[in-house]
Amino acid sequence: MLVSFPDVIDSNARREDEELEKKSIKKRVKELKVLDPKIAQNLSIFLGSFRMPYEEIRRMILEVDEDQLTEPMIQNLVKYLPEQEQLNALVKYKSEYANLSEPEQFGVVMSSVKRLRPRLNSILFKLQFEEQVSNLRPDIMAVNAACDEVRKSKAFSRLLELILLMGNFMNAGSRNAQSFGFNLSSLCKLKDTKSADQKSTLLNFLAEVCEEKYPEVLKFVEDLQHVDQASRVLPALVPFIKAEMALWARDHYQKLVIMHSNMVTLYLNMLEYFAIDPKKTSVEELFTDLSNFRAMFMQAVKENARRREAEEKQRKARIAKEKAEREKQERQMKKKRLLEVNTENDETGVMDCLLEALQSGAAFRDRRKRAPRPREEPTQVLSPSLQRPILKDCNHDSNSK
Repeated sequence: MLVSFPDVIDSNARREDEELEKKSIKKRVKELKVLDPKIAQNLSIFLGSFRMPYEEIRRMILEVDEDQLTEPMIQNLVKYLPEQEQLNALVKYKSEYANLSEPEQFGVVMSSVKRLRPRLNSILFKLQFEEQVSNLRPDIMAVNAACDEVRKSKAFSRLLELILLMGNFMNAGSRNAQSFGFNLSSLCKLKDTKSADQKSTLLNFLAEVCEEKYPEVLKFVEDLQHVDQASRVLPALVPFIKAEMALWARDHYQKLVIMHSNMVTLYLNMLEYFAIDPKKTSVEELFTDLSNFRAMFMQAVKENARRREAEEKQRKARIAKEKAEREKQERQMKKKRLLEVNTENDETGVMDCLLEALQSGAAFRDRRKRAPRPREEPTQVLSPSLQRPILKDCNHDSNSK
């Protein structure tokens, strides 16, 4: 079948027009009326992860359907839900529901739920209730244990005495001399005071003194085992439980109230024991300071151990070097003495030989055998008067007679 060229052009043109029209319709449908583009995008992602009708989500929230509502779902909904003002603004577009984007359609459906955000927070808290109770009980028990440990630890009390004594010694002559006590929040400041050579701190010195002279004080680290956990407790959680759950979790609430009351009593007694103003120091601040001091003290002990180890290595190296130098000097002295002994033996042997030669007369016999000295002696010219005839003249005549 043959198709004319103008027909092909017309069909392509119509196809392009249809695609442009579809894009235009799609653009008009997705055009946002109220919501911010970023909020709409996040809400679209959230809605795409559940794939259920918006009316069904509304029903689940109104009926608090715990079989279908999950903690992550409510958390994300609270996180991405538009503000109430935006939801109210979407109500007037209810008649244009079909032309709204999906996030705004969801907003229109949810705008009919009264007090939506507080309702979601209450549902979320109810879903998290068992976990909150499970976490809250150990925290209250940790605070109780920490208060008891700080109050009854003899090692910690002894440590505070040493710190007070050390502070009074350093402040001698100043207005802070002879103080009767100090604030526990000052414990962590011991690390800020450094020595003259900047190599150690007052906390390192305190740890070293305790290690050398008061080793029983080091046990306070083991005594205060719960201060770290107590520093992470949130006391404001209990009043929140009271407001939200008194109607449907009364039994759990009553137990928590009793535990919390005992915790407050122990905490106030401890503050009174250490003369701390409860209005100026919270549970979190106090136990955070104690936990940090405990950790810094253990770190100071480790630093002192590393420093002693380094000093021991240096001492051994110095001893080895001194020993090597001493052995070298001893070898040199031994060699020198050996040379002196050999020289002395040589001289003694020469004298012995000479005395023996004189006694035996060999020195005189050997003298004739010695070669003349290689030196020129001046020739003496004797005068005739001093000359003596060696041979006598013989008078042959007289003899013949």
